[in-house]
Amino acid sequence: MVSIRDVAKEAGVAISTVSKVLNNYPNVSEATKKKVMEAVERLNFVPNQVAAALSSKRSGRIALLLKLNMKTQAIDEIDMQYISGALGMAQEKQLDCITVFYSMIEHMSVEEMTRYFASQNISGIVIFGMNNDDKVLHQLISSQNFKIVVVDGNILNESTSVVGIDHYQAQIDVAEKTIKENTGNKILYIAGMRNSYVTEEKIRAMEDLSRRMKLKLFIRNGDFSELKARNIALRYAKNKEIVVCGSDLMAIGAMKALMDMDIFRPVCGFDGIILMGYVGKQMNTVKQNFAEVAAESVRELNRLLNGSSGRKVRLPHTLVRMKYEDIIC
Repeated sequence: MVSIRDVAKEAGVAISTVSKVLNNYPNVSEATKKKVMEAVERLNFVPNQVAAALSSKRSGRIALLLKLNMKTQAIDEIDMQYISGALGMAQEKQLDCITVFYSMIEHMSVEEMTRYFASQNISGIVIFGMNNDDKVLHQLISSQNFKIVVVDGNILNESTSVVGIDHYQAQIDVAEKTIKENTGNKILYIAGMRNSYVTEEKIRAMEDLSRRMKLKLFIRNGDFSELKARNIALRYAKNKEIVVCGSDLMAIGAMKALMDMDIFRPVCGFDGIILMGYVGKQMNTVKQNFAEVAAESVRELNRLLNGSSGRKVRLPHTLVRMKYEDIIC
């Protein structure tokens, strides 16, 4: 294994200088930094600063990689449930666990990302919120340098599993229930982000349902934004009969727009977040247990770390109407 001493010798500097460069100390010249980092690259050196701190009782170290929802000012309940469920299962499986936010590493190349996780002594990663445009994460998965579980993804290989509900079937279930409970075939569907695998599955579901039920389907992307969904509803909902949304936040935005226009249209959401209980309209929604999804993802990652191969794990969903009485303690 390459040591810091080897890097110092290769760069022609003192060991302390290498340490200063790697730890971003001030008062180190750009020329020296360049020389040290070139030596690091040539030797493929990975600083292992945290390995010695790991407890011998732990069976591995994993990372939770989260992409925060920046489209809303509301507290992201989903991410908090993810973290809670994942940490609980990590403790049960005696896995040391860190949380990494995607904004910290999104500008890295796959080589830089690999060195970053290796330097943290990470052997497995759970990825939440990955989109089709996250090319470097796709490359990281393809490299199979780490055991990886992707929540709500579609990439499988020997070292990578996928965990999540069946979004295609769940979208059909909640939309069909709402349409059958009401009158109308002119449907406004407010979808999520265009570059999302989950959004693609939900749009495919709505298009298939539209053909089967002979609906007039009108689709606009709301990017999981309450504000954008509100604006879409203000512009288009008056001429539609039912509004179907790809997330609860967008359903709340659409419902508030309808209330402001003083018109009624049935609205349904997707996710089952607590905020839906405060809206007061008891909209149909798909209830996901995000804490259980995260717990199952860590459980699956532990299986991969113990030598098993990647697979797809499907978890159940339910249809509910969120009531205020059901969410208060």
